[in-house]
Amino acid sequence: MGNFLTNQQIASLVEAIQSAEEHSTGEIRVHIDSNTDNDNAKTAFKVFEKLCLNKTEERNAVLFHVNFEQKYLTIIGDIGIHKKVNQSYWDHLHDYITSEFTKGNYYKALKSGILETGLELKKYFPVTGENPNQLPNEITFS
Repeated sequence: MGNFLTNQQIASLVEAIQSAEEHSTGEIRVHIDSNTDNDNAKTAFKVFEKLCLNKTEERNAVLFHVNFEQKYLTIIGDIGIHKKVNQSYWDHLHDYITSEFTKGNYYKALKSGILETGLELKKYFPVTGENPNQLPNEITFS
């Protein structure tokens, strides 16, 4: 994991995921990759397929795939959320987070990206009845 995030920050990001998902049926996953040297995008898609694809009723899961060593971030939304927000939304979020990474603000950038995504999910996929957690909130690592 290197010196990018402390255990306390990781726990706090899990809380941010819970809070971001609270008012929406959408799901957010964060995967931190320390192994991929090249083709992060392809790896991110494989992780997305495994963790998110088709795993939510409304196809509204979002993956943040991060490689801190390479300051690389891929954000992938399943088809349900992707249809609602356009590509420029993801591009803007991606640019903000990666610009914060270059300043060393790894935790702050990821946390605000998660919370920002939660607001979008709430806008398009508000909770109308019960809101079961369809995917775990834990951060995964490779």
